[in-house]
Amino acid sequence: MLLIPCPHCGPRNQEEFAYERSIDSVVRLDDAPDVAIAALYSRANLRGEDHEIWSHTCGQWLRLTRDRMTHAIHAVEAL
Repeated sequence: MLLIPCPHCGPRNQEEFAYERSIDSVVRLDDAPDVAIAALYSRANLRGEDHEIWSHTCGQWLRLTRDRMTHAIHAVEAL
C-alpha cells in the first residue's frame, strides 16, 4: 500500500486516491484523431520516473513523480 502525501490533507493511504493517467497520455482537444490515438495507445513503458495524474477524495487533482520500479514517490504537487 502506498502512502501518498496530499498537499491539502497530509499523508493518506492509496485507497483514498484514484490513478487517472500518465502525463504523457494527455491528449489536446485540437489534435488530429490519428495523433490522439497514437498518443493514447502507443506509449513507451520505460523504467524509471514517471509523471502521473491522480485524484484524491478531497476533490483535488495531483501530479505525482513516481518511480515505476520501486513505486517510491519523489514529488507531489497540486494541479
